[in-house]
Amino acid sequence: MRVSDNWKDYELIDSSEGERLERWGKYILIRPDPQVIWSTPKTNGLWYNADARYIRSSSGGGSWDVYKKLPDVWQIGYSELKFNIKPMGFKHTGIFPEQAVNWDMTARVIADAHRNDIKMLNLFAYTGGATVSAMNAGATVTHVDASKGMVQWAKENAESSGVSDRPVRWLVDDCKKFVEREIRRGNRYDIIIMDPPSYGRGPGGEVWKLENEVYSLCGLCAKLLSDDALLFLINSYTTGLSPSVMSYILGSLIVPQHGGKVSADEIGLPVTDSGLVLPSGASAYWTR
Repeated sequence: MRVSDNWKDYELIDSSEGERLERWGKYILIRPDPQVIWSTPKTNGLWYNADARYIRSSSGGGSWDVYKKLPDVWQIGYSELKFNIKPMGFKHTGIFPEQAVNWDMTARVIADAHRNDIKMLNLFAYTGGATVSAMNAGATVTHVDASKGMVQWAKENAESSGVSDRPVRWLVDDCKKFVEREIRRGNRYDIIIMDPPSYGRGPGGEVWKLENEVYSLCGLCAKLLSDDALLFLINSYTTGLSPSVMSYILGSLIVPQHGGKVSADEIGLPVTDSGLVLPSGASAYWTR
């Protein structure tokens, strides 16, 4: 398992009975997590002194139960980067901290290439953690997400991280349709990364189901890789899409044309109180 263990402003303190106990900067939040199927003792006093807890509704969705006053927005840092945290619907805060291990790997690939012309495409780019990290490392990024609000949030993260003057395209678009247009336009990218949802809808109401779409989308994206491509990365939270399945997809679509190798593994977050690691999805990546 690849572990995101370089955080200072985020901490997964404990996990039990379907919930995470987390520190986001100076604020303590409790959020649901379906992976947490164990019922270990909640001996840490912060379980009973959190700032807010997300409560799921039996009819779907849920809401935040705020015990202490929370700001509408606050910032946490990761290395040189700053991210704006906003507790929002469906338990999210705007950052998936386990993704830091992928941000770091992408930044290393950019740095090790010793080039100043690297173009990266970030699909399903959410609030831009990977985008901001790649911009900071020196890449020119095309950031695509179907949500106008998420793209605006990503712009705010770029501003907070001091990289808003770096070359970037911010696009609100359906990712598959965008890729199809890029193929017709003849555009190419050295790095392509994607973190697609298990299920969703595009801006025009298009239905997206990961298991049905991921292979064809990766096949389209393979046509966008440059001759000197460096990295293709796909992340998934869908339990049915195992690291081995994603590895097979990239091995069949990318390696025959570009060579290189494919690796895949779970990613996770260290749990302070237990010393164990919470699985938080999986990633597969091709590198030259």
